[in-house]
Amino acid sequence: MSGAGGEYPSDLTDEQWALPKGGRREKHPRRRIVNAIFYVVRTGCAWRQLPKDFAPWPTVYWYFTWWHDDGTVERIHDALRGQIREADGRNVEPSAGLIDSQSVRTADTVPAATRGFDAGKKVKGRKRFIVTDTLGLLLAVHVVAASVQDRDGARRPLLWTRLDHPGVKKIWADQGFAGRLVDWTTTVLGRELEIVRKDSDQRGFQVQPKRWAVERTLSWITAHRRLARDYETSPARSETMIRWAMIGIMVRRLTRGRPATRPGPRPLVRQQP
Repeated sequence: MSGAGGEYPSDLTDEQWALPKGGRREKHPRRRIVNAIFYVVRTGCAWRQLPKDFAPWPTVYWYFTWWHDDGTVERIHDALRGQIREADGRNVEPSAGLIDSQSVRTADTVPAATRGFDAGKKVKGRKRFIVTDTLGLLLAVHVVAASVQDRDGARRPLLWTRLDHPGVKKIWADQGFAGRLVDWTTTVLGRELEIVRKDSDQRGFQVQPKRWAVERTLSWITAHRRLARDYETSPARSETMIRWAMIGIMVRRLTRGRPATRPGPRPLVRQQP
């Protein structure tokens, strides 16, 4: 069965599954449930379109919602982040962070009340705000309508970061977060929000110092087809989908034990007639 045999690329290996400790045996093994969720996140398929060799889709979706509601996903995510930071020689809790936003289109299943239009990006949908540490690991995520301005939508993830990670004293952001948000962060949260500005002579895209890690994290997230567009009826469920994507990224990193490498170009070999 794919749930334990690793037949799909999104499945956890034995080593990866050993990271979160298991519990009692159930009718549908937890590993099959987790692999099914990763399959949805990675491939973007609808719940009802899950292959039959996973557990039944209503069971998988029930676990997805239950683990969302009781905080299991957040606890697993945070435990894995701490392991990665320790493996990298860092303290478990970070001292600095980065914030950015990303506007994405939504499916027609998304309620109109949670959608909006981002006039700057010309995107009708939702906006994701994420705060990461300097390694690009997720500290906070908040999903809102795309019409919400950066300086307004950033307040809640900045507040969550202040409460959940009090050691974070400084956060870097781009010019979209400049203005009154900087003063609010200082006076209300007692933290420094530093704006990283583009060079005056910059033309086109250029990697920004300090901020490249959070931009890379957004690229990691949208590499998952379920997150290339927002399909969730609830913004909170969208946040959980993002955490699932980060859990998959982190377990692969922990079990790989080295930085990721990309295969080089392969020479074209002509087939003999």
